[in-house]
Amino acid sequence: MDKQAEDRRDFVEALARGLDILVVCANAPNGIRLADVARQTGTTRASARRSLLTLAAKGFLVADEGGFRLTPKVLTLAAPLLSAPLPRLAQPILDQLSARFGESFSLAALAGQDIVYLARSEARRIIALDLTVGSRLPAWCTSMGRVLIAGLPPHEREALLPDTLVLRTPRTITDRRSLLAVLEQVGRDGYCLLDEELEQGLRSLAVPVRHPDGRVAAALNVSTQTARTDRDTLLQQVLPALDEAARSIAPAIPGQRS
Repeated sequence: MDKQAEDRRDFVEALARGLDILVVCANAPNGIRLADVARQTGTTRASARRSLLTLAAKGFLVADEGGFRLTPKVLTLAAPLLSAPLPRLAQPILDQLSARFGESFSLAALAGQDIVYLARSEARRIIALDLTVGSRLPAWCTSMGRVLIAGLPPHEREALLPDTLVLRTPRTITDRRSLLAVLEQVGRDGYCLLDEELEQGLRSLAVPVRHPDGRVAAALNVSTQTARTDRDTLLQQVLPALDEAARSIAPAIPGQRS
């Protein structure tokens, strides 16, 4: 049997659909209606209803007047990851950086076309989005996401870009060829400095956390306001500290030898 046939045999569509629905519900903390779940996952209402009721029966969702909402039981899925060596080692380092520079520092990894926050130390609220551990953002228009995508072989990068690059601010790069060129430059530079592409007034700088063989496993970043911290300050003062922190965190990457 060829590999593609084996992959099709081993792929459980019902499980995949249920996981997609769980992610959709996670992005709607105030609840989400059946019709919206079906629309966002591209499934029929009947199929979405069966998945939702199954997840509710297993205790991961609860249904009320606002629709379906996650229950605290979902935290049992994330607990082993959040207590893993990488976030556990990173947190005090992020706290030290935050205290030193008075800015917010984060650690993230790729999750499909998104980044997911593994650790975060927030000195002050500078972004409209409420970012916490477990939060997700589109990888292509974030500094950590671009560092992570740039760490992949060139032929794998485009697969992590959405079909449509949505304009988030007047400065967002939405031309596919231009974005791929930026990713190539990020790979050469070893860092990404992002100016007001995710949100107006937001400037961020990210560096990779690497395996010993050079593969990028995670990314570290600092977020600040353009009016408060200029590019030169980030590159001259914060970038060396980020690089040093990344080297300190690297030994906790899963699969490393002690």
